Amino acid sequence: MDYQTDTISNTLVASRDDAIEWRTADRLVPYEEAVATMEARVAAIHAGAASELIWLVEHPPLYTAGTSAVASDLLEPSRLPVFKAGRGGQYTYHGPGQRVAYVMLDLTRPKLGQGGRDVGCHVWRLEEWMIRVCARFGMTAERREGRVGVWIRRGAGREDKIGAIGVRVRHWVTYHGLALNVDPDLANYAGIVPCGISGHGVTSLAALGVKATIHDVDSALRDTFDDVFASAPECRADPASAKSIASRG
Repeated sequence: MDYQTDTISNTLVASRDDAIEWRTADRLVPYEEAVATMEARVAAIHAGAASELIWLVEHPPLYTAGTSAVASDLLEPSRLPVFKAGRGGQYTYHGPGQRVAYVMLDLTRPKLGQGGRDVGCHVWRLEEWMIRVCARFGMTAERREGRVGVWIRRGAGREDKIGAIGVRVRHWVTYHGLALNVDPDLANYAGIVPCGISGHGVTSLAALGVKATIHDVDSALRDTFDDVFASAPECRADPASAKSIASRG
């Protein structure tokens, strides 16, 4: 079964004794289509009928509501389409210029050093992956206890979010994943309280003066993946944060 045909990349990348498929969509993928594709692939992975998958996409401008979304955090309901995501977390924005990596890995087979059936460790590795990608472009992204995502210090006590995470796990197979801001329209974040966190801003590589394309970021994602998921760095997960952005079912 072909789960995604409109791709510019469809390669199997070996990691230890298994292979993970990488796919990159060459168009803006409608959100409902993305969810249906992920759910089909997760079922196939669980059944042993398909390999694990990293799927890199961009979406048309839209908001998604995670399982912890609070209605009052949708500040401008008519600004963009809103979709219930099924993932953990609250409201977030997706749109062109944002690299979304949907990560479908089987946590029952920890050949990648994924920490086995440890969703918190998986979330920590998604954070670590974005941190290492940002470092490739000279940016220091950091975690913050009690705050979802990865953050950039802007001085004078200001911190802006550059990457978001939301995860769902079914039969111990992960899906959804991360969203890293390369050069999206940051004005659209005004329609929500991003991830339920007020008092902090949102930024992107472009807003920080980094002249990187989506394809540059894709290369950095590939280059750093094994460093995080195959080399098994020590996982220092924040159980409370992981619980807030991960959904089971």
